[in-house]
Amino acid sequence: MKKKVVVFTGAGISVDSGLQTFRGDDGLWEGYNLEEVATPQAWIRNPELVQRFYNERRSICRRAKPNAAHKALVALEEQYDVAIITQNIDDLHERAGSSYVLHLHGEIMKAQSTKNPNLIYPIHSDNLEMGQLCELGTQLRPHVVWFGESVPNMAPAIEATSIADIFIVVGTSLQVYPAANLLYETAVSCEIIVIDPNANNFKVPSNTRVIRDTATAGLSALVESMTK
Repeated sequence: MKKKVVVFTGAGISVDSGLQTFRGDDGLWEGYNLEEVATPQAWIRNPELVQRFYNERRSICRRAKPNAAHKALVALEEQYDVAIITQNIDDLHERAGSSYVLHLHGEIMKAQSTKNPNLIYPIHSDNLEMGQLCELGTQLRPHVVWFGESVPNMAPAIEATSIADIFIVVGTSLQVYPAANLLYETAVSCEIIVIDPNANNFKVPSNTRVIRDTATAGLSALVESMTK
């Protein structure tokens, strides 16, 4: 039986694909205050701005390509039972070929009803327009979990984490909650590995193996060592 590996990924894994991290050093997300584009209040206040922001992000994501880190996780499936839990809203894990990807914060390539968030639709172009309606007749919005909203996929993420033999954290600074709490949902016997250039500054369990390297270099080397 293959060992179960859960990989918890964040924005850092997509940097080498040309996608910026969620929050820059100036506290902005690609020039925008998060309160302007990533809260339910922002949507109520200025839905056109929110749509435009995510349309721009969607266009960038659609043109990005999976990098060596995404591909390394696909290679890991040859010898392990791999589940990816990601904070990312891009679809690079899926396009790389990973079999199981659970998005905690939504998927930018999909839209959801403003009335019933369980009504979810694929977006086949870069743009989601004002006036595009769900089957209930209400405006479609990006299928993204905004600040202040619940995280529906936390329960299955915790379940997957709890039975992992190996739990790998890569590309995230473990600053966004409740997602960052996954690290503490692992079993006592689980091997924990954190990959980040600044990992020594992270608050992690004492038995954590720390790899101070970039997502691409660190993950590629780790997967190579695990699949020899």
